[in-house]
This record gives sequence, C-alpha cells and structure tokens, in this order.
Amino acid sequence: MGEVGYGGYNSVGAILVLFILLVIITASFWV
Repeated sequence: MGEVGYGGYNSVGAILVLFILLVIITASFWV
C-alpha cells in the first residue's frame, strides 16, 4: 500500500491522521 494507494487510500489516510492529531491535541489539553 503506502505510496501505491494514493488514490482512495489517500483521503482515508488523511482523515485518520487528522483524527489522531485531534485526539493527541485534546489529550494534551486535558493533562
């Protein structure tokens, strides 16, 4: 996958990264 799945997996990966970043930022605020 990785570089080959730049078609449909790109958007899904971007959403996943954004979601993980949001969780990390929220956790940092609560600590």
